[in-house]
Amino acid sequence: MRPVLWSRHAHEDFRGIIAYIARDNPTAARTIATRIDQTIRALAATPTGRRGRVSGTYEKPVRALPYIIAYALGDEPRGHETITILRVIHGARATGPKKAGRRERRWLNIWVGTHSLSSQAR
Repeated sequence: MRPVLWSRHAHEDFRGIIAYIARDNPTAARTIATRIDQTIRALAATPTGRRGRVSGTYEKPVRALPYIIAYALGDEPRGHETITILRVIHGARATGPKKAGRRERRWLNIWVGTHSLSSQAR
């Protein structure tokens, strides 16, 4: 199983999603948190997402929910492949390079450009 790292933005996304849902329905928030966690654990075992909208990234939809996990593959100094969760995005939110805000595109491009990434998902 690959190590999973979370970006600060991904943590903020996840906490925001769960907090927003929990205000009205704590049970649903727990269910969604569990589903997102299961999706990320499955990625750690086998990263099977599609190519992302930002070069060097990949996306994995959360089954039966409107959320997408944006991630990147990288290598640790000891040669182990890692998965970095970049964002947890609601599917209705425009995040493609043409629609994403300048700040978001810049952050993702800087992150991808400063990290050693594998060229393909396995």
